Amino acid sequence: MIYSCLLLTAMAGQGIASSALESSISVRIDTADILIGEQTTLYLTITADKGKLVYAPIPTDTLMAGVEVLSLSQPDTVDIDNNRVEIKQEILITSFDSALYLLPPFMLIDGADTTYSEQVALKVSTLPVNTDAPNEFYDIKDVWKPPFVWADYYPLILSILLVLLLIAAAWYIFKRMRDRKSLIPFRKVEPPLPPHEEAIRKLDLIRQQKLWQQGKNKEYHTQITDTLRHYLFRRFGVNAMEMTSSEILDALRNDDDSRPVYDELRQILSLADFVKFAKLSPLPDENDLSLKNAYHFVDVTKHIEEVKPDLKQADTQSVDEPLDKTHSEGGESV
Repeated sequence: MIYSCLLLTAMAGQGIASSALESSISVRIDTADILIGEQTTLYLTITADKGKLVYAPIPTDTLMAGVEVLSLSQPDTVDIDNNRVEIKQEILITSFDSALYLLPPFMLIDGADTTYSEQVALKVSTLPVNTDAPNEFYDIKDVWKPPFVWADYYPLILSILLVLLLIAAAWYIFKRMRDRKSLIPFRKVEPPLPPHEEAIRKLDLIRQQKLWQQGKNKEYHTQITDTLRHYLFRRFGVNAMEMTSSEILDALRNDDDSRPVYDELRQILSLADFVKFAKLSPLPDENDLSLKNAYHFVDVTKHIEEVKPDLKQADTQSVDEPLDKTHSEGGESV
């Protein structure tokens, strides 16, 4: 039998009273008549002088044969009069055998003295059975089917989805490797526009905005020169975005492609510098001239890459052409 115990010790800084009283232990039962399997509570009370060491063993599993201990509450200590304390604890018990039990007394050890509590009786009765009415006896009921709850199936559903995902990933990897493709599909990037097409589009947008007609001369000429600077960088490899106008003209002075329109580029850059730094207000013809010269400069200096012919088409043409000449020249071979 396993025991718990209650110990009553002195409080810090307090001594034992000179006129000590005897310690006592008492017990009472909540309900003395229960049915098999029902529960009742024993209320245990210990009274002793504050600061005195007492010991009370309490069974934690079985009070006696046929009476079981279900739980013990936490002891509750309360100060009372005459420098004494009172400890209370509840013991929950039950029984599964019908009988009349005289519960054993609880023991309190106070130094050399031992005190016992009173004994309480517990009557445990069986369920009343009417033997004269056999129809009142029923068989054991079937097991109830629990209600359907989606949460109970979440682990199974997630497991199935995970397996399907792994199968799909394995098939995707196998197919990409079989076709000798990258595992990560890259989005096809559109090739950038040729430098001259990009410049023409920007110049068209500048013309549509009609900035100088709205008095925005600085914005108008700045956009034209920025467009040309970007075009020069892509077309000639000149870092025009970081160069002054004079540096750009020096860099292109001896270039064969830009020589025919060199003076037009100088007109655009010079007028733009006057507008931006000297706050010049150009005439309408001068504004139009800068845009026209920009178009002309791009058109003259543009570089169009030659498109390589398809080899298959070239082979077909090289085979077909002699045949046509043979027929046209009366069967004379080349």
